[in-house]
Amino acid sequence: MNTTQSKDGTTLAYNVYGNGPALIYITGASCHRSFKPIVQDAKIFATEFTVYNYDRRGRGNSENTLPYTMEREIEDIEAMIDSAGGTAYLYGHSSGAVLALEAALQLGSKVQKVIMYDAPYVRDEEKKVEYNQLSQKINKLLDKGKHAEAMSTFLKGIGMPKVFVLLLPLLPGWRTMKALAPTIAYDIALTQDMPPVERATRVSVPTQIIVGEKSPSSMHDVGRQLAKAIPNAKFVQLAGQDHMVNGKTLLPLLSGFFKK
Repeated sequence: MNTTQSKDGTTLAYNVYGNGPALIYITGASCHRSFKPIVQDAKIFATEFTVYNYDRRGRGNSENTLPYTMEREIEDIEAMIDSAGGTAYLYGHSSGAVLALEAALQLGSKVQKVIMYDAPYVRDEEKKVEYNQLSQKINKLLDKGKHAEAMSTFLKGIGMPKVFVLLLPLLPGWRTMKALAPTIAYDIALTQDMPPVERATRVSVPTQIIVGEKSPSSMHDVGRQLAKAIPNAKFVQLAGQDHMVNGKTLLPLLSGFFKK
């Protein structure tokens, strides 16, 4: 395990895999750097890149300086880029895609290129109201220390099958997932609005937007909105894939876009 410090003094934990151009892997909600699927993906990507797989603040071995703001997470990404030598490619999955877009807007030439997969902004005002109701419910559970219920409520609220959510407490990683529950509020804060299409027109970094063919229709709508707004952005629908994309299937797109 390696560590670095963000601008506000928060210690961030990360692992480095592979050789090649630097790639910062920005994970989504309820994930951390040691989560088995994340490690698997990082090692797959490491066949083509030097992958920096880090715990976002409040997760795993990273600290959780309060109050939380999106700007602090962008500073965390900047700290990771500095650890990688000063410039890097960014791959953001789910809420990590939101952070990747913001980093592209705020960090200038430190960000070389960006790939966003299934950015989960709300697609319209109706969904925004529904998501706000879910947010209020989850925050009340978190305030009461009901972390397991908050995590289950969030996962069901974003469309995960109820049967799968019911089985989660039986899995070895459930204790770790419960510990991540407070960070759900962070991911909701990142994704509670519609895509920032007006600001996205100012992105000057080469950007590729990917959605899984089987991902929710809302993510397809959001992806197309962003692709239309971001200058020269590429939009790709990845055949056969859903929100939990297969790393081996994704790798050719990362390599083809980043190394072009």
